[in-house]
Amino acid sequence: MLNENIKAIRKSKGLSQEELAIKLNVVRQTVSKWECGLSVPDSDMLISLSEVLETPVSILLGETVMESKVDDLKIISEKLEIINLQLAQRKNIRRKVLHWLLILLGLIIITIFAVLIRLNSPYLGWDYHDPETAVVGVAFRAFEWLFVRLAPVILIGVSVGIFLTREKG
Repeated sequence: MLNENIKAIRKSKGLSQEELAIKLNVVRQTVSKWECGLSVPDSDMLISLSEVLETPVSILLGETVMESKVDDLKIISEKLEIINLQLAQRKNIRRKVLHWLLILLGLIIITIFAVLIRLNSPYLGWDYHDPETAVVGVAFRAFEWLFVRLAPVILIGVSVGIFLTREKG
């Protein structure tokens, strides 16, 4: 049992008998004898062996250590595939939401443009001697001025965004 565990753990760590022997300051034949069951390491060497193999002594002395099974790798592979599918679905949903939000933003900008054109700057005919009317007129003029300058740039960005987030295929 000990001999099988030493061999299995050494191989799982990717060490040759020679490499393990060098780390333990023994000759390769000593490691070979342990693995063949012809001899056993003393207690001090068993502790050193557990440190080098980064494995508790109880595992070395315990039940047989099985090398990773193909079934374990298959299960892990299936779980990773499920996770990848879930991530792809989330990404697709985010893309669709962004696509429709960009379309909505574009429609809002076009609607505001249409309203501004239809109103034809009504504040120009207002009586600005009344302070409340003056404040509202200036605010409306500032909004219109800013919107007319920024909206085309935003609309171009929205158009590019809609194109880039469209469903491909």
